[in-house]
Amino acid sequence: METHPRVGLGIVIVNKDGRVLVGKRKGGHAQKYSIPGGHLEMGETFEQAAIREAKEETNLDIFEPKLICVINDLETYSEEGKHYVSAGLLATKYSGELKVMEPEKCESWSWVDPKNLPEPHFDASRMEVKCYLNGSFYEVVK
Repeated sequence: METHPRVGLGIVIVNKDGRVLVGKRKGGHAQKYSIPGGHLEMGETFEQAAIREAKEETNLDIFEPKLICVINDLETYSEEGKHYVSAGLLATKYSGELKVMEPEKCESWSWVDPKNLPEPHFDASRMEVKCYLNGSFYEVVK
């Protein structure tokens, strides 16, 4: 069991039609649909991590990601013994060709209606999209 929370992040990438990018994940604790994201690395800002993770996972270059929320995920802790604090970032500017860059982790990417997310959906991802839609900044997943 881990002794300290880990820092994750999720990126709400919104296209010109108001749809958000969601991946169908494979393996690990997130065998669910989720927005792009990952872990904060030593010495990175949230924005740098979002730019890196978006490129690594989707091949998209995102510009000017903005911190929109913080998620304290206690549900994953109670289920799996992992406590995550996640930063949610919003990106509305991007370029590049969307691709599955990590086929061992993600089956596909699709643009979906943020009010009708595919299921089953990763809790932190759902909360980050909810914060985007509602303009809330802090959520606790229990």
